[in-house]
Amino acid sequence: MEISMEIFGRLEDLVHRYEDITLELSNPDVVNDQKRFRDLMKEQNDITPIVNAYNEYKSCKQNIEDSLTMLDEENDEELKELAKEELNDSKKRAEELENELKILLLPKDPNDDKDIIVEIRAGAGGDEAALFAAELFRMYTHYAESRRWKVEVVNSDETGIGGMKEIEFMVKGQGAYSVLKYESGVHRVQRVPETESGGRIHTSTATVAVMPEAEEVDVQIDEKDIRIDVMRASGNGGQCVNTTDSAVRLTHYPTGIVIYSQTEKSQIQNKEKAFALLRAKLYDMECQKAHDAEADARRSQIGTGDRSEKIRTYNFPQGRVTDHRIGLTLYKLDKIMDGDIQEIIDACIAADQAAKLAKMGEN
Repeated sequence: MEISMEIFGRLEDLVHRYEDITLELSNPDVVNDQKRFRDLMKEQNDITPIVNAYNEYKSCKQNIEDSLTMLDEENDEELKELAKEELNDSKKRAEELENELKILLLPKDPNDDKDIIVEIRAGAGGDEAALFAAELFRMYTHYAESRRWKVEVVNSDETGIGGMKEIEFMVKGQGAYSVLKYESGVHRVQRVPETESGGRIHTSTATVAVMPEAEEVDVQIDEKDIRIDVMRASGNGGQCVNTTDSAVRLTHYPTGIVIYSQTEKSQIQNKEKAFALLRAKLYDMECQKAHDAEADARRSQIGTGDRSEKIRTYNFPQGRVTDHRIGLTLYKLDKIMDGDIQEIIDACIAADQAAKLAKMGEN
């Protein structure tokens, strides 16, 4: 599918913008203005892959023209064969680049570069659901470690048998939201519980909410709307945790949201984490409203909006994981539960891009 004139126009504009930024970055006044310099560097980094792909595309198109000319004018059969090879290679690469460019030009989610806060809650299934929630937390922790991302627990409510009724944690790393936003939704597990003497398969669920971390400029919180309580942390916290008033609870009156943070020894650090989680939840509520208002846009996305959607089943007897949104089934449950979820994420990203490209083609 050829690139339209409208897309060509956007690509040429980006090339000119790239040249302008490069020129501006060499200006001493800009170098001395740290904020301006950082903003320009970020913009340049964002458009560099597009400009590079477009330049390669133009080079392929020129090679195609040159090869066709050589085939018309050249009499030497050996040179003609070389020209045919060059023509075929250039055509194939040009087609690949056309698709790459269309994907690169898709509207970017403004939250994609942000760190995230993840909330996992045990759903239906009692103790088994809590155990599954703990296993999901372990899965995401291992995945984050494989990406060299940092995981910080904000709050957890653990059961006595190693399960978790709920856990909230931060994931800090480049593009964390762009990758893990597809994990939001209801995760279902099917297996025989260890406590089940009859050997019957039980179905339990856990919900996952992935929220972009919000800056203070993204969400304005009025001090009058907040009540802050401090108390001693509970649970197995180790030294100091249970002997000082380090735990913090925030109550947000307008929404009724209650945040509890106790994982740090310092009250100040717990307060910072609690406010970060509150901002993320308030920002997420605004994003959800925007999704609801843009029904068509939401339908074109792959599971990044509806938190009640059953997105995935983990079937232990069959060693199978099925993502229901994209019809993907993988028979490597052990590896997936150990954090090897990249194949699922890549498939979700590809399906999301395909849906958006199809929608773009309709307009």
